[in-house]
Amino acid sequence: MEITVLGALEFNSIAIGIKSLDAMVKAAPVKVIDAKTICPGKFLVLICGEVAEVDASLTAGKTIGEGYLIDELFIPNLHPQIVPAILGAVECKEWDAIAVVESFSTLASIEAADIAVKTAEVLVTEVRLAVGMGGKSYFKILGDIHEIEAAVGAAKEVISRKGLLCKEVIIPNPHPDIRPYFLF
Repeated sequence: MEITVLGALEFNSIAIGIKSLDAMVKAAPVKVIDAKTICPGKFLVLICGEVAEVDASLTAGKTIGEGYLIDELFIPNLHPQIVPAILGAVECKEWDAIAVVESFSTLASIEAADIAVKTAEVLVTEVRLAVGMGGKSYFKILGDIHEIEAAVGAAKEVISRKGLLCKEVIIPNPHPDIRPYFLF
């Protein structure tokens, strides 16, 4: 099943996050991609489904989570690379350049990775969601240096508008010995 609609809610209370998750799946027939505790003591819910279903589910979650909601995300036309990169199922054979874009927000990284891959011909190999990173998140991309530069520029703009950019780096012609540390 190709996922084209993504919804996400991030809460500053784990208990409220779990209660909201229950309300979300009761409100509409959505699929839970992930629901977990993230650093520092927050709760993240990622869902997919049809546009109206995801919207109804997010509304239910926001109602329960009122006052505890940190951020929300709704992408009705999600690029097919994003969910596999979140779940860790991406493989790559060749690459000319690599980039890492680091954010102070989990959902900002997901949104920026989606924009990056829609802007340029790059491969998103990982979207890391704030587990063990003090609430930070990042994504990694591979590709031709010019495509990487375009993708990073677009991603940086999205995250910077929210005031959540930590750092971005581009490495042209990376040494082959770093390959195992860049891919899953």
